[in-house]
Amino acid sequence: MSVLLWQPSNERVEASALARFMRQADTRFHAGASDYQTLWRWSVDRPDQFWSLVWDEVGIVGDGPGGVVVDDAGRMPGARWFPEARLNFAENLLRRDDAGDAIVFWGEDKVKRRLSFADLHALVSRIQQALKAAGVGPGDRVAGYMPNMPESVAFMLAAASLGAIWSSASPDFGVQGVLDRFGQIAPRVLVAAEGYFYSGKAHDCLEKLASIVPGIPSLESVVVVPYTREAADISGLPKAVHLGDFLAPYTPRAVEFVRLPFDHPLYIMYSSGTTGAPKCIVHSAGGALIQQLKEHRLHCDVRKGDRVFYFTTCGWMMWNWLVAGLGAEATLLLYDGNPSHLGGNILFDFADAEGMTLFGTSAKWIDAIAKMGLEPIRTHSLTTVRTLCSTGSVLAPEGFDYIYGKVKADVQLASISGGTDIISCFMLGNPLAPVYRGEIQCRGLGMKVEVFDENGRSLEGEKGELVCTRAFPSMPVGFWNDDDGAKYRAAYFEKFPGIWTHGDWVELNPRTGGIIVFGRSDATLNPGGVRIGTAEIYRQVEQIDDVLESLVIGQDWQADVRVVLFVRLRDGVTLTPELEARIRKRIRDNTTPRHVPAKVVQVADIPRTKSGKIVELAVRDVVHGRAVKNKEALANPEALDLFTGRSELEE
Repeated sequence: MSVLLWQPSNERVEASALARFMRQADTRFHAGASDYQTLWRWSVDRPDQFWSLVWDEVGIVGDGPGGVVVDDAGRMPGARWFPEARLNFAENLLRRDDAGDAIVFWGEDKVKRRLSFADLHALVSRIQQALKAAGVGPGDRVAGYMPNMPESVAFMLAAASLGAIWSSASPDFGVQGVLDRFGQIAPRVLVAAEGYFYSGKAHDCLEKLASIVPGIPSLESVVVVPYTREAADISGLPKAVHLGDFLAPYTPRAVEFVRLPFDHPLYIMYSSGTTGAPKCIVHSAGGALIQQLKEHRLHCDVRKGDRVFYFTTCGWMMWNWLVAGLGAEATLLLYDGNPSHLGGNILFDFADAEGMTLFGTSAKWIDAIAKMGLEPIRTHSLTTVRTLCSTGSVLAPEGFDYIYGKVKADVQLASISGGTDIISCFMLGNPLAPVYRGEIQCRGLGMKVEVFDENGRSLEGEKGELVCTRAFPSMPVGFWNDDDGAKYRAAYFEKFPGIWTHGDWVELNPRTGGIIVFGRSDATLNPGGVRIGTAEIYRQVEQIDDVLESLVIGQDWQADVRVVLFVRLRDGVTLTPELEARIRKRIRDNTTPRHVPAKVVQVADIPRTKSGKIVELAVRDVVHGRAVKNKEALANPEALDLFTGRSELEE
């Protein structure tokens, strides 16, 4: 039974952009949309009408949309969106040029800065002129090795204004991790901070840069941005120039915008890369723009003057999603550093200080502050926060309880899910609808998301593969250095030809229209031939107070698969027989006997990617004696050693 946690007021529903959009769909196209489900059905049945209306609703600036919305709509991959249109991504994000806040930046408690829209225009103009003088033009790559700070946004916008392609990584990436990414795409310019703050300490980047730059022979310029210090010594860094010197010859003027086809490349993103070299995923300017503005404006109800925050680094696709908020004429609230700095309250301090309207974070962080015992509902007002988003991993039902009980009672909790592969979401929030415990509210408009069994049969109320059965604008242009598209097709279209298979194990609730995610389908457990989502086990284990974090895999054992659970416990706690029995009992009582692990093993740390996702597949490889091909993709690769040669797993 679905438990109702929140219901929007009639006033909030009527004031939403989504309600207005639904009325327009009926007026203009006779869509017959009486509620969200009928609106969604129209959006996937008539993508030509739907995406045409989205173009107008979000106010895309450019030459278009033209007379054709989509060519070859039935081909996936292969559909071409708005083939007659020409636009520039940066022009759409820089539509405001006034004294209002464009960016407010906190670098932990060390740095605070504020840029107006006019300031941002001026900075982008100077960077654009400098990049143009450096020879950067359409199709060239500009790479950022940067914290989540204003210059990162400005360099991306300046590159995009010229039709160049932006790609970024966060400064906590190691040398090989950067080379594995940027080394594949041959950037002309690298912009990098000299350092960054984390947990109150300054961390130097120049030593890593000294190894990175020679490894990317395509580089012609390295622009060093000051952050932790004003005058870093860059004399030993090849091709390097201080930001101030790079911009010194140029004064602000009107930004030029090169309008290019809808499918012109904008971003290169990277797969997590723990099973090999990261795949370089190329996204189009038009696809990212129309999809992300649809999500900001319609699904998150972001309005002009709103103040939008997402805790992210420049190495996670949520950074690219966040910056699109400028296109909704909202203020970006940027935070860089440890989100649990100063006892875990700094993000809530930021929310109150800056009137945050959308608060975005990860499910892991929500779980972490719940374990810390924080109760922001008692310590902070959070009166301006209308929407709280969570992504990165599955938000357990208890996480929903924590938000409504300990953070804010009257808030739309939008658990969202999609990924780097589509630089947007398949399932996300719905300001017209209730929030039910443990469920993502809805399938995204224009996204024909279904659940398939192994034979490609569509399911409701049963677990299966998340698929998308119709093309959508933010599908990748392709992979870099994959001229025949073989790697691209193998990644998403091998299991069900002509249908996008995303790799999530989910269930669609036919009564509410919501979706429950049980984890990655390639990490599902298969004891006795029965598929089990890992999130079902995490949900139970991590409610035990002594358990800080857990990771579960299937170990090949005696011609079958057995469930192995690794637990990271609170300081000073050891895995006693009593605690192990309590873990097993909770799993058995709340799931099924098949979910109960054959082995429970204590570890000091659990490996995760730079964006905080635990890496079940990498641990499974280590346990089975297989090499992990790209440890540089991990934030803490040394943690993998904790899973090697465990005697507990040999009996």
